[in-house]
Amino acid sequence: MHRFLIPLFVLLSSAAAHAAPGPRVASPDGTIVVELATDNDGRPAYAVSRKGQPVIASSRLGFLLLDAPKFERNIEIVQPRTRTFDETWEQPWGERRFIRNHYNELTATLKEKAKPFRSFDVVFRVFDDGVGFRYRFPKQSGLEQVKISEELTEFSLARDATAWWIPAGEWNREEYLYHRTPVQQVGDAQTPITFRFEDGTHLSIHEAALVDYSGMNLTRVEDRKLKADLTPGIGEGKVVRAAPFDTPWRTLLLSDAAAGLAMSSLTLNLNEPNALGDVSWVKPMKYVGVWWEMHLDLKSWASGPKHGATNDNVRKHIDFAAKHGFGGVLVEGWNVGWDGDWFGNGEDFSFTKSYPDFDLKALSRYARSKGVVLIGHHETSGNAAHYEEQMGDAFDLYQRVGVPAVKTGYVADASQAKVTGTDGKRHYAWHEGQDMARHHLKVVTEAAKRHIAVNPHEPIKDSGLRRTYPNWITREGARGMEFSAWGQPGNPPEHEANLVFTRLLAGPMDYTPGIFGMKTRSTDGIATTWAKQLSLYVVIYSPLQMAADLLENYDKNPAPFQFIKDVPVDWDDTRVLNGEVGDYVTIARKERGGDNWYLGALTDEDGRTLSVPLTFLDEGRRYTAQIYRDGDKAHWKTAPQDIVIEERSVIRADTLTLKLAPGGGQAIRFVAQ
Repeated sequence: MHRFLIPLFVLLSSAAAHAAPGPRVASPDGTIVVELATDNDGRPAYAVSRKGQPVIASSRLGFLLLDAPKFERNIEIVQPRTRTFDETWEQPWGERRFIRNHYNELTATLKEKAKPFRSFDVVFRVFDDGVGFRYRFPKQSGLEQVKISEELTEFSLARDATAWWIPAGEWNREEYLYHRTPVQQVGDAQTPITFRFEDGTHLSIHEAALVDYSGMNLTRVEDRKLKADLTPGIGEGKVVRAAPFDTPWRTLLLSDAAAGLAMSSLTLNLNEPNALGDVSWVKPMKYVGVWWEMHLDLKSWASGPKHGATNDNVRKHIDFAAKHGFGGVLVEGWNVGWDGDWFGNGEDFSFTKSYPDFDLKALSRYARSKGVVLIGHHETSGNAAHYEEQMGDAFDLYQRVGVPAVKTGYVADASQAKVTGTDGKRHYAWHEGQDMARHHLKVVTEAAKRHIAVNPHEPIKDSGLRRTYPNWITREGARGMEFSAWGQPGNPPEHEANLVFTRLLAGPMDYTPGIFGMKTRSTDGIATTWAKQLSLYVVIYSPLQMAADLLENYDKNPAPFQFIKDVPVDWDDTRVLNGEVGDYVTIARKERGGDNWYLGALTDEDGRTLSVPLTFLDEGRRYTAQIYRDGDKAHWKTAPQDIVIEERSVIRADTLTLKLAPGGGQAIRFVAQ
């Protein structure tokens, strides 16, 4: 272990003036080392190394406070204490059933050496695949209420790196395409943000357990140094909390390759265990919905002759779901409020009153008679204050009529959400400010009281809270498939290969795949092949997966549709077999409670041939590989529908060669014999 410590000491000594070495902690396998130190002015800092190489150079810790001197200078490190923790816990649903939570922890008190002698703790948990650290504010004289104007937390990359990032503070929330730049060209960025060093080491910076706090963005201040930039609040301070309290964890995922980032459970492990008790009522499922037809402008959310949420149309979707084994039917546009100016407003929405041509109670009863459930929809237009006034009644209604899940929406420009402040007045707010963090958790906990699962769109970022609240089942929070339905250029072929190693490191995404109808309102249609659309059910994890296309497109193409019918949404195990950020990825998953495996592979605009050993398959078993691959002429621009469906017998010792067309993919179901 000690061979990893010398370079870190050198790193701290050279980066901070006369740094005084402080306590340190290593990961259980000794690969990752974190050290605390203070410089000659008493400024606290931390540094991280991996395999003896610096990853995070000396980076400051501390706070600017609104009504008190800053916590940043004239500080000493006292009372360091360490512990080791090792457990294996079971997910009620997820990418894998069992997760090991093994770390070494260092807690140190950072105390002022002069009056007023305030202090706070910093806690580091070091795993074999990364680091989490947070601040802990004790209750103390003069700081009964803490008003934070900014964190001084830094992430100073020790070496040059390539970065994949989306901008922060812009109008379209999280729905941007990823930039690929040198770290020196990063501006204001959202998390997760992913880096690749020249030696191939990968790093992702994010946060975990975002509770009653503002979301953290990053801003580059000089060279390779990034600093925390908390989302603005609505009043005094970006965060206002009564002590004692803990901040969210700041997380660093580390891996030799991109695939290792996507295998990590660090974010989940930094969240508290399930707080809801028995959650057997949370049901992962595939669903269809009254949705894509609105994006294609064939139907409308608003009432009138094009209204999509009619009794007849919903019954058609229920019958389809029942016939093909889908669990749910999403219905958007059922409730009063969609007529007129609803975008970014939301004041006219009723969450209990239906349009006259939609009978919620009768349709829910009809669905259940067919073994299907309705998935509710609450579009708020970002007006959280208006939603909270009706939320209890809305969830009570869903509970009475048997709607066990709801998709919420917060369609409003960034900074144009609306919340009720402590003064009782409405205030404009950012989607990831402290007040919206409180709002989303209130939605989830109130829904849980009625045994309702929640899938927010235009959400607050995922920070692993699904471990604590397993009814927070998935969310959007990135550019989804609908961007390829509209009149603007859609998502490019590299988009999904970016998402796997950026946004999806935070948690599940309701991406809404499964499109066979390539002609949309977008000028270029959809940058995909049919085989790639099938691969998305394995590659992009979500316990709610939509078959998003028009029903008639599935009726016309039963052969490729069969994979969508077969593929599960809940898994015993997940293996990320290969991948490069923005280029390609291959993922294999084993179905929960069964013997079959599923594989998804996809590429960007470049065609590729990937060699995939089948070592993930169970020893001693033979499988029938049901293969859905790109045809010889397949290309996302010219021949997206060229798909070949074939079978072959395979065992664990075999290696498959996957030929992926430009913008293409491959999906395989391995049926145990």
